[in-house]
Amino acid sequence: MVVLQLQFLLVPFLASIIGEAQYMMQDAALLNYIDRRFVSSEKRLEKCNQDILDYVEEFRDFAKMVLSRLAELNNYKAEVKSEVENLLTRIERAQRDIDYFGSVTDSNTCIEVHEDLVKQQLFEEAEEKKKLKLMLNASCDYMLAGIKSLKIVKKTGDKHGSWMKDPGKKHTKIYLLNGPVNNVILEFANIMALMESNHTLKARRVTLPFPWEGTGHIIYQGFLFYHRYSSLNEIIKFNIQRRNITDQMLLPGAGRIPAYQLSPSTKIDLAIDEQGLWAIHAEPETGGNIVITKINHITMAVEHTWDTSCSSKDAEAAFMVCNILYVVYNSLGRGTSRIQCVYDVLDAVNTYEIPVLHFPKRQGSHSIIHYNPKEKQLFAWGDGSQIIYKLHTKQKV
Repeated sequence: MVVLQLQFLLVPFLASIIGEAQYMMQDAALLNYIDRRFVSSEKRLEKCNQDILDYVEEFRDFAKMVLSRLAELNNYKAEVKSEVENLLTRIERAQRDIDYFGSVTDSNTCIEVHEDLVKQQLFEEAEEKKKLKLMLNASCDYMLAGIKSLKIVKKTGDKHGSWMKDPGKKHTKIYLLNGPVNNVILEFANIMALMESNHTLKARRVTLPFPWEGTGHIIYQGFLFYHRYSSLNEIIKFNIQRRNITDQMLLPGAGRIPAYQLSPSTKIDLAIDEQGLWAIHAEPETGGNIVITKINHITMAVEHTWDTSCSSKDAEAAFMVCNILYVVYNSLGRGTSRIQCVYDVLDAVNTYEIPVLHFPKRQGSHSIIHYNPKEKQLFAWGDGSQIIYKLHTKQKV
């Protein structure tokens, strides 16, 4: 009986001791596992550090090699440069020898060919001048000597615009085209109708199929010639009475820059003189100098083009009188307009001796100036005012 009681007490005690021993064995295994993982991580870290050191050493070796190759290339570049210079020296010497032998052996032949070329060129220039004189009617023999007076007819409209008569018709109608972009022409029976206070009620309105650009349009023999808005260089010929487009053309080289620096909205300025229709514009290829083109107003074909020596810088307008271009200059400070560049397409006038011509009694700027060959007057638009300038002319000398 006593034995059984002792057995009953010892069994639980022994079981607890065995359990604790099992737990201790499990903890030891876990610690052993963690220790092995730590040792493995240290080895990997050491290998990574060693790999980085190896890469750094390799990069240093590579950098040394690149610097060495660059030094070799610089030496090679110097050698090539020296060889090229020697080659150029030898070529120059050979060219001088060739020129010398050529001048000795063929000097007479070269002179004869040169003289023939000069004669041919002079002959072609003389023939060209004859053709131009026939085309432009050389009987137009007067030039501008001064601007005598001005008359402000009306002050109406925008700062920029154009107004004119038709020098190719006998009627007294006045045409007003307001603004740098528009598509409505106002036609007045005469200048008195324009001057009335309610002048817009007196006007006949003519609507164009396409708006104009700038203020360089002109009316001649019943047709409006104008630069079409948003086109580079398209000129439209519009029949005012029938209200339809009869023809159009593209003006080569025009439309890329303003014809005049102080009138940037006008890329192509059309003009009329005793010889008919002209186009005035500027081109980048001429350094911004003004180019003039004679246009056949019937066929809308280019007849001839001249590159002038007149700059578009500080220019505000220009006009043609009897084959001569007169360019009007001003300043951004709204100074006095003046003519200080003249170009004669027939070289009949020594333009360098012509004095500067000033516009009388007026401070301001012009958006356009047009010559009327029928009345020998200038029709100008200045800061919204419609102005007429009377001219003084003289014989060409």
